[in-house]
Amino acid sequence: MPTSKTITFTLFIAVTLFASCNAAANATTQPLFPAILIFGDSTVDTGNNNYPLNTIFRATHFPYGIDLPNHKGSGRFSNGKLIPDILAANSGYDDRTSLSTQSIPVLEQPNMFRSYIARLTSIVGDKKSMEIINNALVIISAGSNDFILNFYTVPARRLEYPLISDYQDFILKRLEILVQEIYSLGCRNIMVVGLPPIGCIPVQMTAKFRNIFRFCIEQENIDSVLYNEKLQKVLPKIEASLSGSKILYANVYDPMLDMMQNPRKYGFKETKRGCCGTGHLEMTLLCNAVSPLCWNRSEFLFFDSIHPSEATYNCIGNLLDTQIRGWIAA
Repeated sequence: MPTSKTITFTLFIAVTLFASCNAAANATTQPLFPAILIFGDSTVDTGNNNYPLNTIFRATHFPYGIDLPNHKGSGRFSNGKLIPDILAANSGYDDRTSLSTQSIPVLEQPNMFRSYIARLTSIVGDKKSMEIINNALVIISAGSNDFILNFYTVPARRLEYPLISDYQDFILKRLEILVQEIYSLGCRNIMVVGLPPIGCIPVQMTAKFRNIFRFCIEQENIDSVLYNEKLQKVLPKIEASLSGSKILYANVYDPMLDMMQNPRKYGFKETKRGCCGTGHLEMTLLCNAVSPLCWNRSEFLFFDSIHPSEATYNCIGNLLDTQIRGWIAA
């Protein structure tokens, strides 16, 4: 997405403000939005998890960031850029997910947003600040961790919600609260990203010890599909209840599944394991400087056992860009 005169803002662990000052771009490009505000998890964290938290979920060490210009880990859970870099940690809608990883829950992130608004107002004034917020694009990308690191892994939530459909409803209610909170702070253009095919994520295939052939976990993919169907039904209702809001559902399930089923179409050769280590389990501290690393990273769908590679983020980012442009033009 165009970045000239655009403020990119990420809400995870701390507030970060970026501004592009490319004069040449200013002369030829008009941004679609004055700001991009992103709430979510490690798939869109551009480095906020580096800030002081008692958590092992960091990506400041090699080989994370190996394909960035300085080849150093910046906190991005990938070998290079993420979607926020292309078009911004381990949190979720469920507070217990964040407790298990010692990161800030998504529902806590609006409090950081308030601090951002105060800082922005001190720079540009009340009127301009609210104009930026009103016309900003908000991207909410979370939920996967709630299932991967919580419901499927920790028994507490399964005892409370024996049926996954009930847990899905709980997560969707938390999402609705988040959207309402963001709306109350002035945001109007909101894109909510659905779940990917969770059952095809390498660490999930590894979790099924009998899955020696590394097939996707069909039931977990079905769970993702059902959640996404519910999400698509609830978003128009939320939009109708919030006057002046525009809410878009972003489909990442279908493109990611297509990448897994038709890898050659996208230039991928490996879709069942990550590039780091064995690719079956390594992530965060287990993916480190002594881990074997693939040389053909652009041919891997995943960089570690849970996070996509920069090549995958490029594909998804381009698709989301198309969805956003069509949404705005409609």
